[in-house]
Amino acid sequence: MSSLWAGLIDDAALFPPGNAPLEKAVPAHIAHHRAWYAQLVGPFISPVGRLDELARELGDDSCDVSVLLPEGPSQLAPAREFSERSVGPRVTAVELVVPPGLTGRQVVAALGEALPTDVRAYVELPRSASRNQLLQALEGTDHHAKLRTGGTRAAAFPDERELASWILGCVRRGVPFKCTAGLHNAVRHRDDATTLEHHGFLNIVLATSAALQGHRADTLAALLAQSDPGIVAEQCRRLGDDGIAQARAFFTSLGTCSVSDPLGDLISLGLVAEPAHPHHAESDAQ
Repeated sequence: MSSLWAGLIDDAALFPPGNAPLEKAVPAHIAHHRAWYAQLVGPFISPVGRLDELARELGDDSCDVSVLLPEGPSQLAPAREFSERSVGPRVTAVELVVPPGLTGRQVVAALGEALPTDVRAYVELPRSASRNQLLQALEGTDHHAKLRTGGTRAAAFPDERELASWILGCVRRGVPFKCTAGLHNAVRHRDDATTLEHHGFLNIVLATSAALQGHRADTLAALLAQSDPGIVAEQCRRLGDDGIAQARAFFTSLGTCSVSDPLGDLISLGLVAEPAHPHHAESDAQ
């Protein structure tokens, strides 16, 4: 499998709309990492309050974990404690919401004091005027941004112009980012069940590439609005391996409750080839 899509899918099976129970989500995640597409799958995302439960469910198994900190830097201590364990969940990232009243500089300072050097931080950008000062604080650090691209309500979805400005801001400041929520599929579309307009992760790849080439927000917005799967797939092919790799250096991953949806889209669009005889990834090393 091409390394262009490595680590694209962060496993958010515990979160809406999937809401998988932990006893099902953990074995499924381990199975993903033993499958032929294992290279595509990144860490398991867990709320900080469920780390003990996750450790018990894993037993003798282990997995990389990205820890969600909904209350911000004040919850770094338990995440750090788990990062120092030799067995069970291996904390490789934290994802934090910035509490009201906390500045970007204060967040960066707290991360510098409490975050292990081998753990990546994703700081969620708010949909408010404070977004720019937070991005400015992240500039020049090793920390990444997190962009929320949807949810269970129409108001949770930024339109293509708003998302374009976020992407442009991240690229111009040299801040890599991940996306989360409402981003199960490769191409922008309207969900028939909910009638909500969902962004596509390949559209985001294209918009990120355009930002790297110096294009303005209106060009990025047009790419984000493109809903024809054939056109989007062809545009990705035109980027070539180098173009996709450069975009992925900024757009690092997406959090989704479904691994099968983005994987299936990449296969159906011809951007990932399913082997004729799928086998476990661990057999490749034998």
